[in-house]
Amino acid sequence: MTTIALSVNRRAVEVVAEPRTSLADFVRDRLDLTGTHLGCEHGVCGACTVLLDGVPARSCITYAVACEGADVTTIEGLDEDEITAELRAAFTREHALQCGYCTPGMLVSARDLVLRLPDADERRIRVGLSGNLCRCTGYVGIVRAVQFVIEARRARNIAALADGGRTILGPAGSGRAAPGRSEPSAARMALAPAPDSVARDIIQDFTPAVVLAQSFTLAHPPAKVFAMFDDIAGVASCLPGVSLRGTPSPERVEGGFRVRLGPIAAAFQGAARVERDPATLSGRIVGIGNDQRSHSATQGEIRYRLLPLEGGAVTAVELSIGYTLTGMFAQVGRPGLVRDLAKRLVAEFAANLDRHMSGGSPGRPRPAELSFWSIASDVLRARLARMFSRISKTKGAE
Repeated sequence: MTTIALSVNRRAVEVVAEPRTSLADFVRDRLDLTGTHLGCEHGVCGACTVLLDGVPARSCITYAVACEGADVTTIEGLDEDEITAELRAAFTREHALQCGYCTPGMLVSARDLVLRLPDADERRIRVGLSGNLCRCTGYVGIVRAVQFVIEARRARNIAALADGGRTILGPAGSGRAAPGRSEPSAARMALAPAPDSVARDIIQDFTPAVVLAQSFTLAHPPAKVFAMFDDIAGVASCLPGVSLRGTPSPERVEGGFRVRLGPIAAAFQGAARVERDPATLSGRIVGIGNDQRSHSATQGEIRYRLLPLEGGAVTAVELSIGYTLTGMFAQVGRPGLVRDLAKRLVAEFAANLDRHMSGGSPGRPRPAELSFWSIASDVLRARLARMFSRISKTKGAE
């Protein structure tokens, strides 16, 4: 077995796998990124196409160990990508997919053409897509969709990039997979503890896939609440499921977060960057984490702002919680469930924070594991309440 450290969809990953494991099996079986499809497994059909250091590559005939330190982007990592979004819309409009099995690989290859081709030349598009086979569409709709996106982008004065903007030739050609791996890989370094001076470079900014807004009030003045937020260890003790590792610094914290949704439990381990702005009584926490058991990973950010109420005696805490989730946990962590979970977390956090600031302890003997079934029971009770309310109104009208 070999430990493979690389970046997948802008997230550091370090997983043990057999040297013979293909990159396709690695992302599908070890990371639960099943958007990468397997067809021929001989590098012919193109269904398994992903981006390696920005270059389209057949993941079924690429060994995962050869990608040590490389940047891998699967179709899931292109959810927020501008070109891919335009291609998805064009594919829908031009009826460029039927069964959809070839579509993830087709989109990856088509995106590369949109980046590189100076104009919507049909012949060059067909040649560029010749490595991606489709048994349903006859390719006409696919070609039209790619042409439309290229024409639209060039009309907006978005020029083509020579070689798609890439400066290196894949993971092996870039020298990242040198024998012995004597130099620490970028992905491995991102998982390791780092000095505060480089924390900003390791924990990168990102665009959350889901953003939730929450708020609560505390019977304490804003200055006192803001000072409390400066006590990272104290705040962490009030957060359900959170535990710290080591001594936090004013700008960086490492630790874990335990959560349960239905049959899936996860213990994310990672690090976070802390930002504060005393002038506006606001701040931001940006973090990354991985759960080895469920092969899930997450990026998240919490933005907070403190507003004075009742002449400054009370503080309104406005929160914006954003996250991106991949892996097995993402399959059960639907936005509706996560929204209910966030409400529970924030309510418990507010209560613990108030007790802590009033001189008491948060009263939480161990990290909380939040259960799907308790959320489901709340939803059922709410629905029953609404149903009885409608019945009462109907009888009152009679």
